[in-house]
Amino acid sequence: MSGHNKWSTIKRKKGALDAKRSKIFSKIIKEITIAVREGGGDSDGNPRLRLAIANAKGASMPKETIQRAINKGSEKDAAVLTETTYEGKGPHGIAFYVECLTDNTQRTVSNIRSYLNKYGGELGKNGMLNYLFERKGVFVVPKGDLNQEEFEMEVIDAGAEDIELEEEVFTITTAMEDFGNMMKKLEDLNIEPESASLQRIPKSTETIDTENARKVLKLIDLIEEDDDVQQVFHNLTLTDELMED
Repeated sequence: MSGHNKWSTIKRKKGALDAKRSKIFSKIIKEITIAVREGGGDSDGNPRLRLAIANAKGASMPKETIQRAINKGSEKDAAVLTETTYEGKGPHGIAFYVECLTDNTQRTVSNIRSYLNKYGGELGKNGMLNYLFERKGVFVVPKGDLNQEEFEMEVIDAGAEDIELEEEVFTITTAMEDFGNMMKKLEDLNIEPESASLQRIPKSTETIDTENARKVLKLIDLIEEDDDVQQVFHNLTLTDELMED
């Protein structure tokens, strides 16, 4: 099964995050904290926490850091985090979908609005971009010693819609409703993914000239730098030239 150009959104995101390990840790710690507050500190009975811990391990987060995050989420006086999403248009009509975890929604919305305005975009109403994105499960699994054909047959059986092998790493996509099935399949195979998440994948992408596309990438980086931001999704076509920058 071959990949499509739209999946390059995920590849670039992963590459950008790999260069900012402390930022990755900060985002995962927030996810662990809110997972514990919602479902308790026992990962066996808390699927969201189990997923957050798996992502922490995939990012090489030390065990003691993971445990501190779990403990923090269990504290009565821990900061109350709220999940929020923001939708808007960036320069040249590029769509942006931003997922956040914040202890101050007024601060967060003000920041997201200012980032978009700075680059000639604008914040829109929630729901305005539902028709542009679809939620998919995305799993990143190092190939290691896996037999490609056998592995692909196993994950197809668990609901894989798309499998791409590049630079010794499998990127697997599933329908949102098959996310849990794929997690269980990987657990049954004793495979720990490098990352596993629900992402908002554009149904189609927009191509703009390289100079302006670079400006959009700067906006993406600016938004991702915000401490309240967990994930940024967009529908910009990432050409080979942009990927080489």
